[in-house]
Amino acid sequence: MNPATIDIAAVELRGFGKSYRLGWSGGLVHAVQALSLRLVPGQVLGLLGPNGSGKSTTLKALAGLLAPTTGDCRVFGRVAGSDEARELVGYLPESPRFAPHLTGREFLLYCARLSSLPGVFAAQRVGEVLAWSGLTAMAERRLGTYSKGMRQRIGLAQAILHDPALVLLDEPASGLDPQGRLDLGGLIRDLALRGKTVIFSSHLLDDAAALCDRLALLGEGRLLAAGTTAELLGSAPAPRPTPLEKLYLEKINPRD
Repeated sequence: MNPATIDIAAVELRGFGKSYRLGWSGGLVHAVQALSLRLVPGQVLGLLGPNGSGKSTTLKALAGLLAPTTGDCRVFGRVAGSDEARELVGYLPESPRFAPHLTGREFLLYCARLSSLPGVFAAQRVGEVLAWSGLTAMAERRLGTYSKGMRQRIGLAQAILHDPALVLLDEPASGLDPQGRLDLGGLIRDLALRGKTVIFSSHLLDDAAALCDRLALLGEGRLLAAGTTAELLGSAPAPRPTPLEKLYLEKINPRD
């Protein structure tokens, strides 16, 4: 049974907290404190907040890379970090590192083996995610030659390679130009249309408001506000490109 069809929360954080000790005898740093959030399958959540607010820590905990210090962190009812939960999660870190000598296709085939995808199916699936991410024409190029936008797209392709129910993206729009941000937004919308649950962190407030069903604002490790975009923003019109962004997009995408 597809976990997205089960009548349980896709993500549930109950009193989640994560603390770190500074050195052997240093004090504790509370990266996240008493965070409670619930997200139903198929929703897109934007985690907003300044650097150090706890966004990346929360995503890493959901991905199973960090264990909670306090509270509970679950993915479709499974404890985050368990084998059952890891199978349901795709993750793109804030600053992904790629082997520059591998081609895009080679990298994704390597990721497919790590996910234990069968050989014949793996090759087919790699072709599908290359096409989905718009990288088919660049598949035989080495990753060291990829632009920032292309690296983000190959990173997103690896995150969805095993067809996860939950996709976690840490600052996916960081460093992208306006066209790259538009492309990324289209891919996130497509994931939502496919029934995936998506959580991404961002400093770009207008982009998050346009893409997300729900928003959560963090500050100093605490939840400051959460709700649907309508609840938090009212009936404000969808953001439009600024005059400079409009000119930029018109010049790089001239009409035939």
